[in-house]
Amino acid sequence: MRDAVGSFVGWPSDLIFPDAETPTRPTHKVGKGISRRIESVASQKEVPGRKLKSAAKDIPTTSGTKSQIMMRLEKMVDESDIMHGAIRSIDFDEGVFGAAHFEIIAKEDMQQLFEHDELGIAVIHTYIWYMYVTLMRGTELCNRFNFIAASRINATLITKNPTSVKNDLVDRFMAAGDNTTPSLYFLPFNSGNGGHWVLVAMDLSRLIVYYLDSLSGDWSKYPSMKKTVDAAIIKFRSKKNYRNRKDITWVRVQCPQQNNSVDCGFFVLRFMRDIIALNRIDIPKMYFEEYKSYSRAHLDEMKDELCQFIVDQRII
Repeated sequence: MRDAVGSFVGWPSDLIFPDAETPTRPTHKVGKGISRRIESVASQKEVPGRKLKSAAKDIPTTSGTKSQIMMRLEKMVDESDIMHGAIRSIDFDEGVFGAAHFEIIAKEDMQQLFEHDELGIAVIHTYIWYMYVTLMRGTELCNRFNFIAASRINATLITKNPTSVKNDLVDRFMAAGDNTTPSLYFLPFNSGNGGHWVLVAMDLSRLIVYYLDSLSGDWSKYPSMKKTVDAAIIKFRSKKNYRNRKDITWVRVQCPQQNNSVDCGFFVLRFMRDIIALNRIDIPKMYFEEYKSYSRAHLDEMKDELCQFIVDQRII
């Protein structure tokens, strides 16, 4: 891997958004990065939900302190060229977002994890990749849960070109099959310019959209998002010649609430994690009895999972 230091990593111009919703990209030269395909080593024969459920029973009690795996990864980062401006370009499994996708990991992304800071797109996407590899790949859960890249559907892009965003959303729906059986599409949605994260979970077969926000309020805060999602669902059903039996129903879920200004990204990841672990397509309006609230230990557990995944995948 070290032999590749100094290689050039191209950055497609159509993927550069100067005022995108999350402050994650560095100003250093991209040419110092390492581009390589990361092959997953996770088993494809895991029983759905087993890993996350077993982990949930052993939540660390010393919340807010760094675990051994986090300190190990932090040491690896400190000793790597990432600390001097290098980056990593990582190819995801195509099944994660329904198409080829790569993510850029830089120093500030790792610091968000280590310092429990506001999360940007790179960390959000990498944990989604972890859930796909660890829980879903090779199981029936791939037919029940789908992810939508936050870099393609967000408030900043909707403001610039709502039609393009709508079409991207339709393309994601089309990539997953006929959608005649209940399944959920997870959209981690950012309010723009490094703002607030919420989770939008869409059931296309029943025309239900679940809205999970770790702060008070509902989708009326983001009218352009709701309009775009509704239009994409209607266009998708029209392309598939499905009859719209009823109007699209939006449900505000009474989910756990954050008590600070930085945890929204962690909460969105935890929402997806719980729904997949419980294998639930229908999200109760009062959320799940198993997870009425989240402690810092619940969030630290996810950080440790991601740290272990990054180490196992040899990303650094």
